Amino acid sequence: MIYLPAAASAALSMLMTAGMAGTFFGFSAGVMPGLNAAGASSAIDAMNAVNVRIQNPVFLAAFVLAPVVTAGTGALLLSRSGSGAAWPFFAAAAVYAVGVILPTAAVNVPMNDALAAVAVHGDPAEAARIWSDYSARWTAWNTGRAAAGAVSLLLMGYGVYRWGRGS
Repeated sequence: MIYLPAAASAALSMLMTAGMAGTFFGFSAGVMPGLNAAGASSAIDAMNAVNVRIQNPVFLAAFVLAPVVTAGTGALLLSRSGSGAAWPFFAAAAVYAVGVILPTAAVNVPMNDALAAVAVHGDPAEAARIWSDYSARWTAWNTGRAAAGAVSLLLMGYGVYRWGRGS
C-alpha cells in the first residue's frame, strides 16, 4: 500500500523541482538577457515588479515544499525495507536545500531588496552601473540555482529508476 503515496509524493516532488529549475533557467536564459537589452532604468523597474509578483502562493509553495516533499518521498521509500531508492531522494532534498534555498536567502533575495531600494531615474549612468553589477551577479547565482534544481531532479529520476528496479 506504500506504492500509491510514494508514487504521488515522488511525482509531486519532481514536478515542483522541475518547475523551480525551469523558472530559474528561464530567467537566466531569457528574462535577464531581455532586461539587459532594455534601458537600465526600465530593467530595474521591471525586475522590481517581477520580484514583487513572484512572491505569490503558487511559487512560494513549490519553492519551499519541493525539498520537504522530496525528503518525505525518501522517508516513504525507506519505510519499505531495503529500499535503496530512498537515498537519492534524500540527496535530492539536500542538494535543493543547499543549492536553491540557501543561495536564494543569502544572495538573490538580499540583492533584490537592495535593488528595490535604489532610486536612479534621474541618473542614467548610475542606473546603468547599478543594473550591470546587479544583473551579472544575480544571473550567475540564479544559474547556480537552476543547476542545483536540475541536479536535484536528476537524483530523483535516479531514485525512481532504482525503485522501479526493486532496489
